[in-house]
Amino acid sequence: MVDFFQNFNPITQAFMATLFTWGMTAFGAALVFTTKTINQRFLDGMLGFAGGVMIAASFWSLLGPAIEMSDNNAIGPWFPAAFGFLLGGTFLWGIDKILPHLHPNSPISDAEGIYPKERKRSTLLVLAITLHNIPEGLAVGIAFGALANGGTEATLASALTLALGIGIQNFPEGVAVSMPLRGEGMSRRKSFFYGQFSGMVEPIAAVIGAFAVAFIEPLLPYALSFAAGAMIFVVIEEVIPSSQEKGNKDLASMSLMVGFVLMMILDVALG
Repeated sequence: MVDFFQNFNPITQAFMATLFTWGMTAFGAALVFTTKTINQRFLDGMLGFAGGVMIAASFWSLLGPAIEMSDNNAIGPWFPAAFGFLLGGTFLWGIDKILPHLHPNSPISDAEGIYPKERKRSTLLVLAITLHNIPEGLAVGIAFGALANGGTEATLASALTLALGIGIQNFPEGVAVSMPLRGEGMSRRKSFFYGQFSGMVEPIAAVIGAFAVAFIEPLLPYALSFAAGAMIFVVIEEVIPSSQEKGNKDLASMSLMVGFVLMMILDVALG
């Protein structure tokens, strides 16, 4: 796999890697072709697992390298990571207040953003997962864009591992959109379309992230930590609450632990 990706430039690598993560979202959404409903415990467990993967990826693949790259920072090696992390969370907080969306497992009365009541439930669900996928695409793009600078902290194997982890946790995201829509009577084809469509933003965000850092080396640690902060905001604000709203708190929590450990193992063993 690594040898294959070495034949392409970092921006192309980022785009190709996020085609995989988008495909995993579509794979999860495709479950609507086999069943109309899905066990709520299974879905909550998968959402918890996704949260664990995102938390681990935020540190092992993003914040850790950002700190390593900042040894010569005039303020201190902690500054780029701290500043970028808070900026990423603030950025997602701002989008969360503007973009109309509805978290999985939530009633329509809990929709957020500007004029959410004027939009269909299907649109709000897709926008919620799209909001979720923006920092994931940016994270993959930035990880691959870092390769263009030739820093020893950034490796192709580590970037691929990040894409693999995000791809794994995208599976329940596709399920979380398509299954509720199917349960409400929408056709299988439309439910699948809406579910996979939410992952389409990742290749776009990845290319933007890769372009932003590929040729601007001083920006890199800030960009890595920005993506980490955005991902952690999503986990705290959306993924964890959604996984526990139906009463499966213990299962969701343990699944989060498993997701964290799996991503940690992947990053340490392969990155």
